[in-house]
Amino acid sequence: MPAQSPDLATYMQTLDHPLKPEIEQLREILKSADSRLSERIKWNAPSYHLDGVDIVTFGPLMRKKDEILLVFHHPKIVEIASDILEGQFKDRRLVTLHNQAEVDANAEELRRIVRGILALIP
Repeated sequence: MPAQSPDLATYMQTLDHPLKPEIEQLREILKSADSRLSERIKWNAPSYHLDGVDIVTFGPLMRKKDEILLVFHHPKIVEIASDILEGQFKDRRLVTLHNQAEVDANAEELRRIVRGILALIP
């Protein structure tokens, strides 16, 4: 799994969000999908990339206190079929989670989505 960057450690220490445990768990889920992923702060939120190519980023965490938004913004996401992916944008899809039960229920699907994107990157 990738090492946590110092700025990300500070970000998470100071994050005041009611779903912080779920955010931490989602970070671990995303990092565990593929050891090649790197984690950083981008767009003022945790973000995951492969050699600088963005794969998925948390949406603005302070946008709503009752949900967590994941933005899969690699263009290959449109080739991945999943019931949890929302939106018909030309280059991104969204996942919205509201609680621990949803995080738990979708953990393996999130890993599958990340692995699917990475498999499509030349």
